[in-house]
Amino acid sequence: MALSGVEIFKLLPKTNCKKCGHPTCLAFAMKLAQRQASLDLCPDVSEEAKKILGEASAPPIRPITMGSGDKAVKMGEETVLFRHDKKFVNPCAFAVEIKDTLSEEEVSNIAEQVVNSEIDRVGQKLRVDAIALTNESKDAGKLEAAAKIVAAKAPAVPVIICTENPQAAEGALKLFADKRPVIYGANASNAEAMANIAKTGKAILGVYAGGLDELSTLTEKIKSLGVEDMVIDSGARKAKDIIEHNTLIRRAAVKKNFKPLGYPVINFMQRENSLHEALLAVIGVSKYSSIIVLSSVEKWKNLALFTLRQNIYTDPQVPMQVEQKIYNIGDPNPDSPLFITTNFSLTYFIVSGEIENSKVASRLAVMDSEGLSVLTAWAAGKFTASKIAQFIQESGVEKDIQHKELIIPGYVAILSGSIEDKLPGWKITVGPREANAIPAFLKSRVA
Repeated sequence: MALSGVEIFKLLPKTNCKKCGHPTCLAFAMKLAQRQASLDLCPDVSEEAKKILGEASAPPIRPITMGSGDKAVKMGEETVLFRHDKKFVNPCAFAVEIKDTLSEEEVSNIAEQVVNSEIDRVGQKLRVDAIALTNESKDAGKLEAAAKIVAAKAPAVPVIICTENPQAAEGALKLFADKRPVIYGANASNAEAMANIAKTGKAILGVYAGGLDELSTLTEKIKSLGVEDMVIDSGARKAKDIIEHNTLIRRAAVKKNFKPLGYPVINFMQRENSLHEALLAVIGVSKYSSIIVLSSVEKWKNLALFTLRQNIYTDPQVPMQVEQKIYNIGDPNPDSPLFITTNFSLTYFIVSGEIENSKVASRLAVMDSEGLSVLTAWAAGKFTASKIAQFIQESGVEKDIQHKELIIPGYVAILSGSIEDKLPGWKITVGPREANAIPAFLKSRVA
């Protein structure tokens, strides 16, 4: 049962020491009650209070880590239904299915595609996160053989072992010792055997049921068997059911603190039609999936889903931004062009990417505009002539260049005269309105 802020306050030291970052113990208690703070922030809380408050202050969705090392995937820990209340914490993981009925070459090729799926978008590394190894053959030996190939070709990639056969699960699990795989396939008929394997192998247990009532009963049973870390599947496969079940699971966990459904959700989206599959995956990204299993690695699908996931799991209250400074693109010399733009991440990476594509070494002055794009920052008074002039003067870039020419974005051409007034001796050149015109703009200057 969740505790109220006042009930939590009674268990705190009541010293108002501010060590937790809040002005009073009562304010901290209110944040704990809203699950917007962690009890670990209070250094003076008693052990008795920790025991009482630990469960009450824990996130309603259990935090779980799948895999190990740099490519480990964190799941759960969510505290809200809507991202405008507080950002979603851990981005959903994309897993690609590999069936054990495929040839050795096919298994190897898909594993290599997963390893090579990583792309860089606005400074973040995005990739297919896991491999779902499916016991399509129902043969323990074939599952283990496929698992050996995956373990060799993609040793750092987290693995989901999908089988209802406890013996097959146990055989494949040995190949991923200490790598925190998921064993998916625990149901009402094999729960005890699968729970024992998960406990012994220190694995996460994937629990499957035919509906929410059956699922909650099953997770309670498995927890009583000593398994704490689970991912859950209500059996939903159609779009309508996925939306309904995932929403009810999140609402029960977050609003009602209903522990039997307080686990990360795994959804299987495989379809023969890739577009249909991608659309289903969009539902999962938007509506509370923690793991989305797909049938294939395709670049167009990856890019669309990676971009959506990145947008959904950024903080809507804090724009993505890069550091204010002068960035060297290529190997600029004293005669190289000097551009200026704002520190909105997408703007920076698009502009810098187009400058790089031009093969003309340049400098890019990135000015702090609180993460706003050029036009938005100008309209908000954060990308003005006086602020631009001050930034350029304080940046020290003059000592690195022989010319005094600053290329400003075409969208704020209106600022050119004002900037020249604020920067005596400088020439202000209006650049392209769109970043994709930068290569032609630079090449015409060289010519």
